[in-house]
Amino acid sequence: MDISTSPAAAEALAPSGVRRGRVRFLIALMLFAATAINYADRATISIAGPDMAKDLGLTPVQMGYVFSAFAWSYVLAQIPGGWLLDRFGVKWVYAASIAIWSGFTLMQGAVGFFTGLAAVVLLFALRLLVGLSEAPAFPANARIVAAWFPARERGMASAFFNSAQYFATVLFTPLMAWIVYTFSWHHVFTVMGLLGVLFALLWLKLVHGPENHPMMGRAERDYIRQGGALMAMEGVASSGAGQAGRTLKQLLSNRMLLGIYFGQYFITVLTYFFLTWFPVYLVKERGLSILQAGFAAVLPALCGFIGGILGGFLSDVLLRRGYSLTAARKIPIVAGMLISMAIVGCNYVQADALVVGLMALAFFGKGVGALGWAVVADTSPKESGGLSGGLFNTFGNTAGITTPIVIGYIVQQTGSFNGALVFVGANALAAVFCYLVVVGQIRRVELAPQG
Repeated sequence: MDISTSPAAAEALAPSGVRRGRVRFLIALMLFAATAINYADRATISIAGPDMAKDLGLTPVQMGYVFSAFAWSYVLAQIPGGWLLDRFGVKWVYAASIAIWSGFTLMQGAVGFFTGLAAVVLLFALRLLVGLSEAPAFPANARIVAAWFPARERGMASAFFNSAQYFATVLFTPLMAWIVYTFSWHHVFTVMGLLGVLFALLWLKLVHGPENHPMMGRAERDYIRQGGALMAMEGVASSGAGQAGRTLKQLLSNRMLLGIYFGQYFITVLTYFFLTWFPVYLVKERGLSILQAGFAAVLPALCGFIGGILGGFLSDVLLRRGYSLTAARKIPIVAGMLISMAIVGCNYVQADALVVGLMALAFFGKGVGALGWAVVADTSPKESGGLSGGLFNTFGNTAGITTPIVIGYIVQQTGSFNGALVFVGANALAAVFCYLVVVGQIRRVELAPQG
């Protein structure tokens, strides 16, 4: 049995009476911060969206396409991004990714110097470039968690960095809304871009692999190794395009992985509704100002953050209490997705407070169920974590293309968001089906030898 699936064995092997270090928690904090900036830069367009659409004269369908621009390139770059991580190393590829996407975010502030079609084209192109440069981030997160954390801490570590998407909204949405309200929508991009460039420098200073981290003690290194951590942040450095293609074929022929990949697509529909159309829904459907919408988004985001932490904690507790890895991961995912269907209830209430409350419940459920990256760390082949994570993120973020466009058409054709919320709830139910019916036992994939 793979030690990563046996928490009892990990506990037995863990050194006793020895003070273990906490460097892995610093690494988790860096992943959290990187992910928060990542999602804040994705969400800039939704906060700037209402004023931007007014200035540029965009229809709902046109806004849907602009909202989706990020995801087109992000999805297409996932597999190449994963391959880059395996070939050139997580630390440097990730640092370059942060710096480059922040630079393109910064440049979006310059759209204010253009008008008409030129402004729309430039904004679309810059969103494409942000998506392209963000592609390695989440596969790198999963690879770092697999390298740094024993199996019985991996669920919590993955949930912690993944919950940063909600914390980003809690922290940055009111700030960005205030910037739009006080100055203009252009300055949101300037502020967030500068923040990311500075963080890239901090990343290079603090993030190293567990085998050579200057702050790492022997007791902590032995603990995570004996607990099933992969130790190496890199995959197979010598893998070429041909070998990567053969690996992808094996990954895509695995029923368990396909269930996980499609499940992530359905789960991510809710994420992209929140990142793109949610502020517009509050402004257009519920009549709030952009400043009010920015603050109204805080409670759902905070509940998503709490749910994310709780989901990872629950999963690791179940694992430590003797539940199988399959049960420990599936129980929070299925329960969380069922709770997230509360979003459909917004169609049946009028009070703004009830709408925000149901949205908060839905995003709490989504947070509880957002354990996909823990499952990726559990299942990815040891030698191809970047490719596996890239493929997983390709499926998931295809929702970033389809969701804004589908909702744009629904809103334009029906004149309301009612059908859009039903669409989001139906995708949560489809995710439950994937994990209950398709995935089966969760275990690490062993690649067949390649000649």
